Amino acid sequence: MYEGVHAHPDGEATVARLAKTAAEYGYDGVVVRNHGDAQTEYDAAAIGEEYDIDVAAGIEIRTDEAGQASGLIGNYRSKRDVICVHGGSLNRFAVEQPKVDVLAHPMRDGDVNHVLAKAAAENGVHMEFNFGRVFRADGGPRVQAIQGLRKLRELVDQYDVPYVVTADPYSHLQLRGPRELLAVGETVGFDREAIEIGLNAWGDIVERNRRRQSDAYIEPGVRIETDDDG
Repeated sequence: MYEGVHAHPDGEATVARLAKTAAEYGYDGVVVRNHGDAQTEYDAAAIGEEYDIDVAAGIEIRTDEAGQASGLIGNYRSKRDVICVHGGSLNRFAVEQPKVDVLAHPMRDGDVNHVLAKAAAENGVHMEFNFGRVFRADGGPRVQAIQGLRKLRELVDQYDVPYVVTADPYSHLQLRGPRELLAVGETVGFDREAIEIGLNAWGDIVERNRRRQSDAYIEPGVRIETDDDG
């Protein structure tokens, strides 16, 4: 299971501190998904070796202009393990882009309907179930967040949309273990297996994209066989 995290300067903790805490909580990996204007330098291999956890390089593209987003996706696709698009005004754009891995928090500043759900399923774009506001907000905002997640779950189930699950931590103190995510997931109708699928999906995306970025990958369904492949 993996978690998508925001490290300093996007968040309040270093990649190393987030990785250490995630490992203690039983995660297999973290995806460092800082927004494009808040990138950070870190030695993923060294951190991963120290804490016995996979550290994957991601990015969350945040812009209101589809043209700019398209250029950024093209620029970072070969440089990052996971490409996320900041949800909101670009929801429709994001689900129509096969090069996008995750549409982040689509219900926070936007909405999702059956048209977007169908497009996401067709293009393999994962919808994100972001439990950050459920954990960290209260009153009306928390109620609205739960309502939005319930609506998203119904659409994801109906159209078989791939998805990821996250607490969207901006510090190691905001990291939550799988059991806590399970408990919150139950409030929007998820069972244990569904939450595990959403947490494992991050790792599936990382593995797939690393394989595609390797020298053996040419295009979908085509790869170079070597003697080591048997």
